[in-house]
Amino acid sequence: MFFVLLPAVLVAVVSAVALAGHGGSVLAARPARGPGAGTPLHALAAFAGAAALTAYAWGLLHVTGAVMESNGGADSAPAPPCRMPGHEDRARHVVDQSVSFLPPGFVCETSDGDGYTTDDVPGYVNPAVAVLALTGAGSAIAAGYATERRARAGGGRDRALERPRRPRLRCGA
Repeated sequence: MFFVLLPAVLVAVVSAVALAGHGGSVLAARPARGPGAGTPLHALAAFAGAAALTAYAWGLLHVTGAVMESNGGADSAPAPPCRMPGHEDRARHVVDQSVSFLPPGFVCETSDGDGYTTDDVPGYVNPAVAVLALTGAGSAIAAGYATERRARAGGGRDRALERPRRPRLRCGA
C-alpha cells in the first residue's frame, strides 16, 4: 500500500503546482484579455483547485504515516493506529486494515465486518478539500458562463483574444 500512496501524493503535488502556475499565467495575461469577470474567476478556479490538491496530498501523507506505522513487527496486532483512545473495545476485534483514498483515511476493519476510521488524518483536511474543490468547480463554471456571455455580447467573437490580421500582398496591381 505504501508504494501506491507515495505516487498518489507526488501526482497531487505536481498537479497542484501546475494549477497554481496556470492561475498565475491567467492573471499575468489579463491585460491582453481585456476587462471582464471571466479572467479572475478562471484564476480563482485554478488556485482553489491547487489548494484542494495540496490539502488532499497532506491527508494522504498522514495516511502514509499510519501505513508505515502499522507494517508488521513486534506489538503490531492490532495495528498501532487502530489503538485510539476510546476504541479499546473495538481494537481487540481488529482483523485487518485498509486505506480509504476518498476521503483519505486509515480504516481498521473488525471481525464483525464493521470498521472505523482512525484519527491519523487531521479533522480539517477532508472539509477543506471539499470546500476548496467546490469553490474551484463553481468558479470554473462561472468563468465559462462569463466568457460565453462576453463572446455573445461582442458579436460571437472575443475581440481581445483575436490575432491581428496581416495585410495581403498583391502582385501586379
